[in-house]
Amino acid sequence: MIYVDADACPVKEEVYKVARRVGWDVRVVANSFIRTPMEPRIQFVLVDAGADAADDWIAERAVAGDVVVTNDIPLAARALEKGAEVISPTAKVFTTAMIGSALATRGLMEHLRSFGEITSGPPPFATKDRSAFLSALDAAINRAKRAQA
Repeated sequence: MIYVDADACPVKEEVYKVARRVGWDVRVVANSFIRTPMEPRIQFVLVDAGADAADDWIAERAVAGDVVVTNDIPLAARALEKGAEVISPTAKVFTTAMIGSALATRGLMEHLRSFGEITSGPPPFATKDRSAFLSALDAAINRAKRAQA
């Protein structure tokens, strides 16, 4: 199963393409409607409004052998605890070895923003990011398949 934290996810079409090729199911999870292909293996899941509703839904269901696509670091940490593979839309691979420092950096940045510090956002999403994501997704699926075995 591939779970997509779909709010502001720029690589949904790429996920569908890879999922079709490998024969995996996809759950696209968000708290507002997102159009998805009318295919039995690709399902949209509408969750209640709320900051972490989609994250909670995914974290409750992800298990070893699944892949989670998210930019959300706390969700990544929760999915890693369950044994899932986790990647970001920019092809960042989240691992148990680095998630602690990623959570700490996120906390620091939130703290700075709360004091009015201006921090830069992510760079614009580029074509090379899509290509890198496709490679990262293939690698994550292969790791997940090994975890299932």
